[in-house]
Amino acid sequence: MIKAIVQVVVDPRSLDKVCEDLVKIKEIKKIYEISGEFDVHIELEAETIKDFREILKKHVLKIPGIKTTVSSIVLGEWKSE
Repeated sequence: MIKAIVQVVVDPRSLDKVCEDLVKIKEIKKIYEISGEFDVHIELEAETIKDFREILKKHVLKIPGIKTTVSSIVLGEWKSE
């Protein structure tokens, strides 16, 4: 199982709809609306890197209103509550 963090830039007019669509993707475990350079922070889990790529390509990036994403694979976890 791999964990990934995806930072998302969203068209401001579409923010609520984008978040509503992201909630429907079962592999996404956490969604935060954030301030700063990105608009949404997503944490998701996938079985393999290939599965992660498919989730990103076929689900996340297909949502209207998403402009760009920056993804990071979690290499280790030091603290989780």
